[in-house]
Amino acid sequence: MEVTIKELLESGVYFGHPTRQYDPRIKKYLYGKRQGIYIIDIEKTLQKIQEAGEFLKKSAASKKTILFVGTKRHAQQTIKESAEKCGMPYVNYRWIGGTLTNFHQIRTRIDRLEEIEELEKSGKLSLYTKKEVAIILKEKDNLIKKFGGIRSVTKFPDVIVVVDVRKEINLIREAKKVDCTLVGIVDTNSNPELVDYPIPANDDGLKSIALILNKLSESIIEGKTEAMQTPDAADVAEKIESIEENKNIPVKKEEIVKEKIEEDVKKSGKETVNEG
Repeated sequence: MEVTIKELLESGVYFGHPTRQYDPRIKKYLYGKRQGIYIIDIEKTLQKIQEAGEFLKKSAASKKTILFVGTKRHAQQTIKESAEKCGMPYVNYRWIGGTLTNFHQIRTRIDRLEEIEELEKSGKLSLYTKKEVAIILKEKDNLIKKFGGIRSVTKFPDVIVVVDVRKEINLIREAKKVDCTLVGIVDTNSNPELVDYPIPANDDGLKSIALILNKLSESIIEGKTEAMQTPDAADVAEKIESIEENKNIPVKKEEIVKEKIEEDVKKSGKETVNEG
């Protein structure tokens, strides 16, 4: 993953909020203020994107699950595209309380979605009345919005990438209860200490969000590619063990010849020739 100052400038990642919307804990990431708007230090943004990218790359190489979360309207499509690009789950409609701390209950809703899809696939939906079908399909659409991006998840995510830590505060509180590592885009009105890997940047501009998520997604792809090229440790250990076992089996040349002769003799219907 490569990112340049030029890309960051062109995407407007340095634009913060008006000075009246300010969290003092973001101060170390600021360059200054212009016309009543805080300006983020773009070099620090670059550094933090690289740090977060390296962490995500290692996480992906270790086959960890990374969840993308961003529910503000203009970020929803970008969240979906970035997560799908690197093959990771996402939440982009609304964060449902208990998604992390009560995942068993959330899983029942995903099961319901799959049940409805099976009704459609099998044609059994035609057995219902038009009104019932309308209600069921409306339920399906609602379930897809809420849980479609996490339907493949079977366990807690190991890492969460979040857009706008201020808006997703409920998610962050929940993630801390289950020890998820957090990577987050943090604007000038937010607290960078809420996440493990803060990225100081404009969390309202679509170009800014898209650039950062795209770069993080690339890092995840690099990590997954690296994992595919590296032999699994368990497989390597098994092969080494197999080789070591074979080394301990003495195989003499004369024994192989004798077995071959006896096999040929049996096939010809003759008795085995006695040794000597």
